[in-house]
Amino acid sequence: MNNSHTSLPRRRILLGVAAASAVTVAGTTAAPPAGGATPARSVRNLVSLDRIATARLADGPARFQADFHERLDAWLAFWSANSPRVWSAPVEVDGRVAADGDAFTLRAIRITRDDETRDAFAAGRSDAAHLATLASLHHHFPSVRVEADGALRVADGPAGWNGSAEQVAFAVAACRELWGLRAADATDWREHASRAGHPTDPASRSGWAAFTRASLRRGLRTESY
Repeated sequence: MNNSHTSLPRRRILLGVAAASAVTVAGTTAAPPAGGATPARSVRNLVSLDRIATARLADGPARFQADFHERLDAWLAFWSANSPRVWSAPVEVDGRVAADGDAFTLRAIRITRDDETRDAFAAGRSDAAHLATLASLHHHFPSVRVEADGALRVADGPAGWNGSAEQVAFAVAACRELWGLRAADATDWREHASRAGHPTDPASRSGWAAFTRASLRRGLRTESY
């Protein structure tokens, strides 16, 4: 894909998104207890599928837990609905499914524009589209991790704010890199986000949904604020 999105320093993004993993944030909600986690499911219930929403899987059919695949369908449709109008719906997704079918590591989303297939998101490219795609995954999944190479790993479960280190790290990075709020950190990002036009507390269920959606659109340049 062309480099129309603003390039962001790779080291700064990866450090910013990972930094909060070692930070305990006062006033945030703790991650759900083990009793609230999605129970382990049998690999015998896996279904073999070759697409996520409209996009074919680059490596061919893969085995998913059916409800997790439905969440991935909804996520990619959401990402596409908030992408630039000149982009096609995603035509290919490059990623790897975990053996138990309950996790997915995203490496690329490909679209067509001007009759060319382009990488709208690429794990190794540090730009606003990378943070935007991260926002879209946080909108749909409770656990989203940035790997060392920039790939994005998601695990199944209901979406929503849970106060995890990964969510806080993303929120700080989004405030700084997408919204220009350079002073935001793990202790005060909520105040900065609220002043940026998000009156609902972003550390609430509805506020988190609004903040991640707005950050997606900000990163893909489909809405101005």
